[in-house]
Amino acid sequence: MKIIVLVLLCLATLSASAQWDFSKDTKYTRYTIAQIKDHSFNPKKAELRKLPKLYDYSLGTSEYYLEAAENDVMKTAQHNMRFRAYNLASYNFSDLAQLYVQQGRFSEAKWYYLQSSNISRQQNNDKLTIANLVQLAGIKASIGDFMLAQDDLMEARDMASSHGWLIDLIAVEKKYKNIQIRRIMSARPEMRYASNALDPAPLVTAATGAL
Repeated sequence: MKIIVLVLLCLATLSASAQWDFSKDTKYTRYTIAQIKDHSFNPKKAELRKLPKLYDYSLGTSEYYLEAAENDVMKTAQHNMRFRAYNLASYNFSDLAQLYVQQGRFSEAKWYYLQSSNISRQQNNDKLTIANLVQLAGIKASIGDFMLAQDDLMEARDMASSHGWLIDLIAVEKKYKNIQIRRIMSARPEMRYASNALDPAPLVTAATGAL
């Protein structure tokens, strides 16, 4: 009986191994994993879109900006005067004057340029004094005071010449020529009107036409 059971077990083992017999002629179905696409950003392969052309626009200085700058400089000037930093305060007054020039407030600009010049003279800061005189001359020429403008430029020229400052001399001479041209241009209408008033030809023509 034991022998029969042993034979049956051997036969069962052989049949199971025969089912898993991998021979060279056996065809296998090979399953591969699908390739994963890389969707990450690659700057080399990315197509750059054409951006619209940008243009630079110069915005004028707004009234709000000028007012804010004026308050800021004024506070700085008051601080420097309180702590006797007069040299710095003289530059603050010059900056204030420049802000008033931009706003067309020439009277206030003249006053602050004069204050800056008074301090710069006391501090022997001739560079700033020359610059203030040139700016004062421009303001006086703008309001028609050409003679006073020339006086300021003459003083600035003498000061620059005494130090041998060639660049400042050139700047003063350039300003002087510009003021001379402006003076001539402003005088031309007056000369034309005066010549017409003194010339009797228009009156004679008018009288002849009336007759």
